[in-house]
Amino acid sequence: MNRPRHLVACVLCLFLVPAALPAAPKSPEIDPIALAHLKRMCDTLAEAPAFTYQSRSIVEAPTPSGQSITLFPSAEVALKRPDKLRVELRGEAPAFDFFYNGKTAAAFAPTTKNYSLAAAPPTIDAMLPALEKETGIRLVTAPLLFSDPYAAVAKSITSASVVGSTVVKGIPCQHLAFRSKGVDWEIWIEEGDRDLPRRLVVNFTEDANLPRMLVEFTKWNLRPWLRDSIFDFEKPDDGKEIPFVSVRE
Repeated sequence: MNRPRHLVACVLCLFLVPAALPAAPKSPEIDPIALAHLKRMCDTLAEAPAFTYQSRSIVEAPTPSGQSITLFPSAEVALKRPDKLRVELRGEAPAFDFFYNGKTAAAFAPTTKNYSLAAAPPTIDAMLPALEKETGIRLVTAPLLFSDPYAAVAKSITSASVVGSTVVKGIPCQHLAFRSKGVDWEIWIEEGDRDLPRRLVVNFTEDANLPRMLVEFTKWNLRPWLRDSIFDFEKPDDGKEIPFVSVRE
């Protein structure tokens, strides 16, 4: 692959904050109202046996020259608990597909037909941290995909506040701001019956080489009909396999 490392990081950091962080101490900077909004959103996602959504991101990627380059990737995500996930990344970024079916995880570049394939743990909860550890691929929205999203994010929060009410794409939302070790993040949560995330901003504060990202979520479906076969990766006849380790390097 000839792309600079920082652009590869933009793709692999496709969609939040690291989950494996120390528990946050009790602090007056943590507003319980902000946590309550976050908990309701997480419960909405946790209660869905499957869901799909689309997203469009703005990625501000630093370059060796010191100038930041702005990219506009888009994604489609399909999840079926407890062991199926598919992600398709398109737009202004290298096309990238990810498949997980409870047995294997596969990354596929449809433009070059290069792919990586590896055995994977039997659940999404086990697969996501293993994927990051073994391959370096981190989905920025990964905590939203866990069976207990609130447990994935709340334990690392050191600051939480309510910014206020606003509207995202015509939808009334609560704008919340959080801090965790090494990352500042904001989330806009739909007000009403569904409590769904509508916008997410992530700013990694301890690594200048990681991009600042804004993700806007659309077309949420909490009751999709998903065939199991869409989570299976089929090797292309003219494809080339590249080990995950090589992708990370």
